[in-house]
Amino acid sequence: MEEVINCTPSIGSGSFDGKTDLRGQVELRDVSFAYPDGSGEPVLRHVSLTVRPGETLGIMGATGCGKSSLVQLIPRFYDATEGTVLVDGVDVREYDLHALRDKVAIALQKSELFSTTLGENIRWGREDASREELEEAAEVAQAAEFIHRKSDGFDTPVAEKGMSLSGGQKQRIAISRAVLKDAEILIFDDATSALDLKTEAELYAALNRKKGNVTKIIVAQRVASVQNADRIAVLEEGRLIACASHRELLRTCPVYRDICRSQGKEGEQVG
Repeated sequence: MEEVINCTPSIGSGSFDGKTDLRGQVELRDVSFAYPDGSGEPVLRHVSLTVRPGETLGIMGATGCGKSSLVQLIPRFYDATEGTVLVDGVDVREYDLHALRDKVAIALQKSELFSTTLGENIRWGREDASREELEEAAEVAQAAEFIHRKSDGFDTPVAEKGMSLSGGQKQRIAISRAVLKDAEILIFDDATSALDLKTEAELYAALNRKKGNVTKIIVAQRVASVQNADRIAVLEEGRLIACASHRELLRTCPVYRDICRSQGKEGEQVG
């Protein structure tokens, strides 16, 4: 235990305070990445990509192609093995870690919930948020309706690890938390997988209305989750093989067309 407490973190903090003219731009320049304790085989290979401020970028590809690994490089959960990751034009390694991560909010497929109230779980995104801001974040995340159906509303206790909530409810609480943070870059890493398509569509419509100036990066398995994104990046075996709109990819990218076809009715709907 003492060795763990006294170990030096592998990700060292820089000194840059995060004040930039740009807000919400993400750029990867010839980025490759291999997990430090893995086989040494890169999971990302020479990826170059720029996400413009306020843009919505979808990321798709087969399981294990590097989608989650890519977005984890943005807040420096890991550092790129080769190449450079920049946020607002500055190498992420130059940032003070708190300043960098203040710019980013993340909702995961399985986000951690705590044994406290629904409201406190959402306020983990921003502890000083007002009740009005809490309500608005829940509305955007399509969580307000089920919260208000509970007798204690936002004061409803949550069982350990969120066991008192369904998978979709847990995801909407995690999304509420990310929205409440009011960061300039919002990352959903398969964060809507437990939602039905109607609820997911309403969520993204509300996000665009309320957070239109926020850069949104959406990692997804379902084509329907990203079909309305400005662009969709398609990864295959760690390489970026295409990045364009849904319609353009249907016309030019065989891998993307195969993903659409493999999803049966979903693929027909978006085609």
